[in-house]
Amino acid sequence: MLLELRNVTIPTEDKKCVIVNNISFGIKEKSIHAIIGPNGSGKSTLAYTIMGLENYKISQGQILFDGKDISDMNITERAKLGITLAWQEPARIDGLSVLKYISLGMKDKLNLVKQVSETLKIVNLEPERYINRKIDESLSGGERKRIELAAAIAMKPRLIILDEPSAGLDFIVIEDFMNIFAKIKKLDMTVLLITHREDVGLVAEYGTLLWRGDHIITDEFPKVMLRYCAKAGLREFCKRTLYKNGAACFDEDYIERIFREESTS
Repeated sequence: MLLELRNVTIPTEDKKCVIVNNISFGIKEKSIHAIIGPNGSGKSTLAYTIMGLENYKISQGQILFDGKDISDMNITERAKLGITLAWQEPARIDGLSVLKYISLGMKDKLNLVKQVSETLKIVNLEPERYINRKIDESLSGGERKRIELAAAIAMKPRLIILDEPSAGLDFIVIEDFMNIFAKIKKLDMTVLLITHREDVGLVAEYGTLLWRGDHIITDEFPKVMLRYCAKAGLREFCKRTLYKNGAACFDEDYIERIFREESTS
């Protein structure tokens, strides 16, 4: 496992309530792992805690990265180990060129134009059209999302955390955005995808379901999504998304059993 959480509890800033309660799971190296669950389940809080943001501290447990306890490390120390976060809200550093912005976090500054161009291609932006553009209001939300993702990829992290990468995007853009993950899979990095959209999570190999701050299941993603659908009562969504090329990921009896177990729990 590249990242492990052991009995992690995350309280609110005033310590009066618990956002994430005693959760344990691991993320395999060079995999795409989605954390799903309804709004308010603690997904983004968990992402910020893994990144080491100041106001997101654990009250118990351990966070291990490549076997090393990083629970007490700050965001800078974790970044040096190879952890980075692409925010839910795209960058608002207006005035910088795309070239300058993407290159800010790059360790190797040689051949910047070539490196940035290759990164833009990964996120399906034509380098000749974007590399010298300014980051300003002329860019759409989808373009900003891609540039933010390109900047994170350019850092060549070992773990890249994507917090709600599809937020605010329309369906057509989301379809194109999901195709980008096919390219990311070929890179030597691990992706932790935070999303409340189960269809977006389908790009993942593995997943974790959070429900009201509790860890429900970590497994192969179809199994995780099936459990989410059962808990949320999304029977038709489950049937639509768990079928591929006319064949079901699970047979009807298995799906019915999972739905029945959740309805009686």
